[in-house]
Amino acid sequence: MRSIKPIALILFITFSVFGAVFYSSCSKSVCSGVTCLHGSKCNGGICDSCPSGTGGANCEIEYRKRYTFTYKGTSLYNTPTYGLSGRDSNNSLTFVLPATVTPYNTMTVTWDNPGNPKVSLPIVITNSSENGSNFTITETPFDTLIYTGTGSVNGTTASISLTKSRINNPSVKTYVQFNDFNKETK
Repeated sequence: MRSIKPIALILFITFSVFGAVFYSSCSKSVCSGVTCLHGSKCNGGICDSCPSGTGGANCEIEYRKRYTFTYKGTSLYNTPTYGLSGRDSNNSLTFVLPATVTPYNTMTVTWDNPGNPKVSLPIVITNSSENGSNFTITETPFDTLIYTGTGSVNGTTASISLTKSRINNPSVKTYVQFNDFNKETK
C-alpha cells in the first residue's frame, strides 16, 4: 500500500506539469472577442477591410445614415454660353437612403428648386470619416439634361458643384453651386 502513494503522487505531478505545458502552448485567437460588422473580417485582433462607407473600430458606423436630412440654402448658377448667371433661393437638398442595404456607400440626393421639377440624383460616397464624406453624382439623364457633379456632406452642412448639360447639345452647360447648405431643423 505504501508504494502506491508515491506512484500516485508522481503521476499527479507528471500529469499536472504536462497539462500546464500543453495548455500554455495552445495559442488563443486574438479575434475571439472581436465582432466585426458589415461583412468585415478580424485580422490580428482588429477589424480591417471595412466596406466602403463604413468605419469605426468594428466597422459599426454606416456613415450615410448620418446624412439623411434635408439641407436648405441658395444656389448660384452660371451658363457661360448665354451669359446667364444668378441665384435661386429656397433650394433644398434631401439625402435619402436607398431601398437596398448594400453597398454602404450609395445614396440619392434630391434637389428641390421651387418652380422646377424635383431631380433625384444617385451618389457614391467616398472618403468617409467622422468629419464627413465626399461624394460623386452618378451621371443622370433627366428630361432634356444630363446631371453630373461632386460634393461633400457632414450631417450639418452639404455642398455640391453640379453640371447640367443639354442632351441634344452637350457643349451648353450650366454650372450650379450649392455652398454650405444647412441642415433643416424642425
